[in-house]
Amino acid sequence: MPDAMHHAPPWTSSSRTDPGMVREVNEDACVDRPQAAMWAVADGMGGHQAGDLASTMLVEALCGIAPASDLGTYVELVEDALLEVNTELRTIAEARDAQAVGSTVAVLLAGRAHAVCMWAGDSRIYRYRAGRLERLTQDHALVEELIERGMLSEEEAIDHPHANLVTRAVGAGDELNIDLEMVEIAAGDVFVLCSDGLDKAVRDEAIADVLAHATVRRAADELVELALEHGARDNVTVVVVGVLDDPTDRD
Repeated sequence: MPDAMHHAPPWTSSSRTDPGMVREVNEDACVDRPQAAMWAVADGMGGHQAGDLASTMLVEALCGIAPASDLGTYVELVEDALLEVNTELRTIAEARDAQAVGSTVAVLLAGRAHAVCMWAGDSRIYRYRAGRLERLTQDHALVEELIERGMLSEEEAIDHPHANLVTRAVGAGDELNIDLEMVEIAAGDVFVLCSDGLDKAVRDEAIADVLAHATVRRAADELVELALEHGARDNVTVVVVGVLDDPTDRD
């Protein structure tokens, strides 16, 4: 993964988090660090403020990482930080006699010509390019497994009674497996990181419609507002990242 980091950020970003229309506590958190080429969304779980604690710990750990000189090293630093938080959350859960205190996480790291998606759980990363929205992550969730087996349609999954049940998250088990996906980036690409509060309230087609007309700096607000208009029953967090120039032109 020999993709060197770029010193002058060739991207712009915006972010917003909201408790939604039903829940009083916002257990989501996010990272919006364009100068560090790092963005993330964390969706806490566990109740009784445990979810809030978990997502906050994740964000603080990520914000404490200094940018690396190359993308491969940066990925390793993030992996180490996530594993450390996983251990800390397991210790907290044991002390509280709780089954789990945890959080999903989706992280985007950008290099010169590539970006790396890292995730555990059902927080997502999309890429919008040339009018087409593509999901780059695969949910670690029970309903996703049922969809893959042909036992459930995507429409049925939205209102499924176990729609919020994830099969992987930071703090959910003693071992943490983080999925990674490397993608090329191009001028005009827009990435969207979100908690499931967005995708459960807003269809992909509507997300693409917003990205087609909104600037990156307005897109996060517009997507959250759209989720709220649709009755967002969960916390909603959105981070939008836009690539400003051609990676092939960089030194």
